[in-house]
Formats: sequence, C-alpha cells, structure tokens
Amino acid sequence: MRNDICDSPVSLNDPVLVDHWNRVITGFLSHGTQTPVHLGKVLEDTPDFAMGHAARGVFSLMMGRAELIAVARDAHKAALAALGRTGAAPREKLWVQALGEWLQGRPSGAVAAMEAALRLQPRDTLSAKVSHAIRFVLGDARGMRASVEAVMDAHRDHPLRGYLLGCHAFTLEETGDYAAAERTGLQGLDLAPDDAWGLHAVAHVFDMTARPDSGITLIEDHKGAWDHCNNFRYHVWWHKALLHMDRGETDIALALYDDQIRAEKTDDYRDIANATSLLMRLELEGLDVRDRWDELAAFSEARVEDGCLVFADLHYMLALSGAQKGDAADAMCARFARDAIRQGEMALRVANPGLAAIAGLSAFAEGHWDQAFQNLASARAAMPSIGGSHAQRDVFERMTIDAGLRAGRVERTAQILAQRTAQRGGHQDRFAQTRAASISNARRIAAQ
Repeated sequence: MRNDICDSPVSLNDPVLVDHWNRVITGFLSHGTQTPVHLGKVLEDTPDFAMGHAARGVFSLMMGRAELIAVARDAHKAALAALGRTGAAPREKLWVQALGEWLQGRPSGAVAAMEAALRLQPRDTLSAKVSHAIRFVLGDARGMRASVEAVMDAHRDHPLRGYLLGCHAFTLEETGDYAAAERTGLQGLDLAPDDAWGLHAVAHVFDMTARPDSGITLIEDHKGAWDHCNNFRYHVWWHKALLHMDRGETDIALALYDDQIRAEKTDDYRDIANATSLLMRLELEGLDVRDRWDELAAFSEARVEDGCLVFADLHYMLALSGAQKGDAADAMCARFARDAIRQGEMALRVANPGLAAIAGLSAFAEGHWDQAFQNLASARAAMPSIGGSHAQRDVFERMTIDAGLRAGRVERTAQILAQRTAQRGGHQDRFAQTRAASISNARRIAAQ
C-alpha cells in the first residue's frame, strides 16, 4: 500500500498505477478529459481496487442521468466484492459506503462518508472535492464552505492546495463574501493555473457584483484554466455570455451560444442547463432566438421520466416550453406530481420547491402571468435546495420578476427585485436597472 498525491493510503503497489490514480485525482480536480481513461487503466490492471470501483460509481451518479444509475450499481457491486476479497484502507471503505448511501437515495449520507474520510485524512483533496460536489447538488452552500475551511490548514504545503482554494473561493462567493472569494480564487489560480472551477468562482463574483468588464478579461486572460476541460469549458463560455449580456451585448451572447456553448450538441444536463437558461435570458430581453429551442427540446423530451435532479428537470422544462412541446411539458408536470409523494431526499425537493416551480414555468410558457408569478414566487425560498449556483438559478428569479411585471404585481415584484439586489451586495446589474425602471414607470402610471 502506498500514499497517493493526497497523502492518503491507497491499495495500489505498482508506482505506475499510483501515477494513473494520481492523474485521476488531478483530472477530476481540473475537469480534465482524460480522467476516465486513467481510471479505466487502474481498474483494468487492479480489478480488486475497491476505491476505484467506488469512484467510477460516484462519478457516474454525478452525471445526473437515469441510465448511469445501473452503471453505479454495478460499480458498487464490484467494490463490495473487492472488499470481500482483499480488504481496503479505511478511507477506501468509506468511499464504497458513500456510493451505497447515494444509491439508496441518501446523497447526504454520501457526504457524511466523505466527511468521515476527511477526518481520517484532512489532506485528502479528492474526498474534499467530492463532498463539495455533492453538497453543490444539494444546494448546501454553508456546508460546502464549512467542509473546505475544516481542511484548509492541512493543505498549507499541499501540491493540490490551489484546487482547494478554488473550492473555497466558490463557497465564499455562494455565501456572499465576494471580496474574499475574488482574492482567494486568484490565489488559487496562481497555484493551479488549470483550475477551471477556481476561475469560474471568480467569474461568479464578477457576475454577482455587476463587473462584466473584469469578468470578461479574467476569462480571456486565463485560457489555460479552461481550454483543456471536458464539457465544463462550455460552462465557462456560458459565464462569458452572461457577462456580455450585462454589457447589453446580446448579439455577442447569441454568437457565443452558437459557436461555443452548443458547439457540441450533447444531452448532458449541465450543457442543457447552460443552453436553456441563456436562451431564456435572451428572450426576456426581447431577442428572437428562432428555432434554437428545438434541438434542446428533442433531448429534453427523452428526459421527461429521468427524475434524477430537480435542477436538471426545470431546465428540461424550459426547453420543452420554448419549443412549445405541450404534451411533453404536461408529462413532466405529471411525473413531478408522482415523484413528490415518494420517499427520499430528492423527492422532498420535488415536493418543495419543484411542484410550484414547474407549475410556474408551465404557466409562464402559456402567458398566464399572474399564475406564473404566484407559483414562481412561492418556490423562491426553497430554490437553493435544487442545487446549482446563484447565477444558474437566477434565470428563475428573472422569470419571476418579469412575470410579476406582466401581471401588474408591481409592489411584490419590487420587493423580490430588492432582495435579488441585496443578495448581490447592493450591486445592480443591467437586468436590475431595467426592471427597476419598469417598476418606476408602472408606479408613475398608477399615480396618474
């Protein structure tokens, strides 16, 4: 048994395989394209490596695709069999436990297992990143921050410290500490220039604090942080498009959509989320996106019964609505009603805020503005629990505000807009400025 790059025991004796495993770790941290290649090499040569099977299963579940649940189950079965044959270090057993918890519908149990691994090995950057990623899916921003901060001291002289700083920056941004997030993210990029997550954390800061010029410069000046990535690079392009929108450059945003964000027509839910939320933002600004909804809706129709993540489902619903796929949209609403009465942590999120949110999106698509506003507004308090970031969920905030304006709910809409601005530290982006002007105009008309 040797130690890996995280200073943690790993049941691999061949230094070549340890090197492959280390490349799995750095690839996962940097969103590299070769991560599954290196993991496959490790498992091919060491089929009794339980943690490798567990990693395959956990990574599969992170994809949020129903068909990969079977892959994760097979990986869990293989991991348990490996434990029975050869045993493993405590950290490795906890990874197998984490996979089992998630497969049982308890992603919070997977987080608990990762946190137990971190208590054993606080220099275990891989377990820290996985805990971070699952908490992200659960919308647990404060837990993400506490988890990273608990192991930060152990990473002072760590070769992967830059990646952990990138995680810390993101948690600081999501909990509203924008100055510290910017500072920490840039420090992390100095240590890990290929850390797309850290770069994107700072891009979030510039989005939330209405500094589009700084955000665009950051992305353009740090190409090495994201151009090597898997499909996460499309998410970085998405951030750039949002920043251009904040400068009023909707034409550039739409060009980025065509040339980069949908350069590869994938059905990964994260790519669909990038695309649908950008098209909806553009439509809210009065741009005709023409038939771009159609290919997104084709993928989304195939995902109506998936039910892995409410976050993914709501973005599928945007595509179905945008392409006027009424039957599929109705089927999605019906499936939400069924899932809401089931057991499990995700079913709770379907019940609240999922039911209200999807009803609001459906009403918005049909032009029933008051109904859309009432439902979307009632979902707001629990929306962080669907996962994603403030920036990603902001499309639903924008739709809520615009539905309120169209329904004539001026004062309640003004309150929501003020809350949105407060969450951004008082910074008003272009959306806030234009909608504040609309509210002022509505009040002036009412007074007359």
